[in-house]
Amino acid sequence: MVGTDRTVIRDRIGHVFADPSLLEQALTHRSAGTPHNERLEFLGDGVVNLFAAEALYLRWPTADEGVLTRARAELVREASLATIARQLELGERLTLGPGELKSGGFRRDSILADALEAVVAAIYLDAGYEACRRVVLPWFEQSLAALPVGRPEKDAKTRLQEWLQARQRPLPAYELVSESGEEHAKVFLCRCNLSEPPVSAEGEGTSRRLAEQAAAAAVLERLEPSLRHP
Repeated sequence: MVGTDRTVIRDRIGHVFADPSLLEQALTHRSAGTPHNERLEFLGDGVVNLFAAEALYLRWPTADEGVLTRARAELVREASLATIARQLELGERLTLGPGELKSGGFRRDSILADALEAVVAAIYLDAGYEACRRVVLPWFEQSLAALPVGRPEKDAKTRLQEWLQARQRPLPAYELVSESGEEHAKVFLCRCNLSEPPVSAEGEGTSRRLAEQAAAAAVLERLEPSLRHP
């Protein structure tokens, strides 16, 4: 164990547990024995993704699904969660086995991110959704503020269309080349064709829409010199 003072960590988190054993479990790595935090981490992963999705949905009312998905991925990626865990000083309070202690596991992004998700789950189980949301959302405020709110990145099809329209050139044509795989796991291959300039490229995706986006992105890559020098 790196740290034993749970009062300190409760103050950092901003939640007083009715069931302190939940916090103990959330801060116990599997290397230290059972009960450890892996099941809590599984639950916390879902809760964190829900909070992030809700926050982005409310903040970016005009952003499409692709933009929201990319922004959520940025918020909940391992390095981002580990940064929040460090701000909350979770690493100093983790219970680790001798091997992880010796190798500095309390500094490792993967362990810190898992611990953060486990703590979120512990709060959720201890106090419910609304109380958990009130405690956890402020942890992400800095990360949310760093995202380009109001300036979501345009998807590839939109950027390609705008580039062509600005030059009064014909819009692209998309065609489905093939689809393969089982019904529940299909892969679509689409082609994006330009007549002026004469460029075409293919892209794959788990839906026709995503395959068209990938094809448009491939065309944009081929047009890159023109995009830099109109």
